[in-house]
Amino acid sequence: MRRVRLATRTSELALAQARAVALALETELGIGAELLPLKTTGDRLRGSLAQQGGKGLFVKEIEEALLEGRADLAVHSAKDLPATLPEGLALVAFPERADARDALVTRERGGTLAALPRGARVGTGSLRRGAQLRALRPDLVVVPLRGNVPTRLRKLEQGGLDALVVACAGLERLGRADRIDERIAPEQMLPAVAQGIVAVEGRCGDPLAAEVAVLSHAQTAAQAVAERALLARLGADCNVPLAGWAEPRGGSLRLRALLLDLDGRRPVRAVAEAPAPRAAELGRQVGERLLRDGGEALLAELRESGT
Repeated sequence: MRRVRLATRTSELALAQARAVALALETELGIGAELLPLKTTGDRLRGSLAQQGGKGLFVKEIEEALLEGRADLAVHSAKDLPATLPEGLALVAFPERADARDALVTRERGGTLAALPRGARVGTGSLRRGAQLRALRPDLVVVPLRGNVPTRLRKLEQGGLDALVVACAGLERLGRADRIDERIAPEQMLPAVAQGIVAVEGRCGDPLAAEVAVLSHAQTAAQAVAERALLARLGADCNVPLAGWAEPRGGSLRLRALLLDLDGRRPVRAVAEAPAPRAAELGRQVGERLLRDGGEALLAELRESGT
């Protein structure tokens, strides 16, 4: 059996995602795969990623392994990917998306966002989640968190926090869906761009990259294209509280976008719908509307403040 090397981060979640892609390669294409786990700059850093370089910190070493030929493919959480890829690389497959929603995990089981007591301490590592939490419940105390999903769950269990907000998809892929107390509706908390999507990256022109396209789920690929086109139009990163979700509606996508200040008091929204084949155009269109309706000024303020 032909074998390929899959570069991945070393976290439990990243390895679970890479193993799922490896299994799909074997069952769909008869290709064996070995994992190449790599520690990225983002995994090593402490403190705010937004102030130290943003999303690219989680992919730099992985993409270098691809470009240098030490890996044949790479597996990423698509929401970790910057809008622009290095020359010579492309996203070649998007397996079916998991639940894109955010999850509330409470120390006292069965909690909901609406039922959290005033002053409850809620942990999150995301500016987007923090801003939306402050908009929905300004009485809560938002606590910045770093670390992978199991680390965050341990911090909740050790006390000092009343709840966490993490991705439903991450808990599901780790076999911890039972720990979700509330799947927060997108109407309350709009998901991150490409949340719940796994992206397979390969080298442009590599025959393997063309083969692997069979692993792509058409609807998921269209969602990824629309949401990432929005991200690219805004030139945004994890240093900006941006949400974007392309909801499937028959053969079309309805893309909703939300940009906020850090306190969640100045939301800027945009929405549009288009057939799935026009996903990239849809993302750019919604980005344009967001910029026109106040997003450009808000982005300038966020960047000037060093967020």
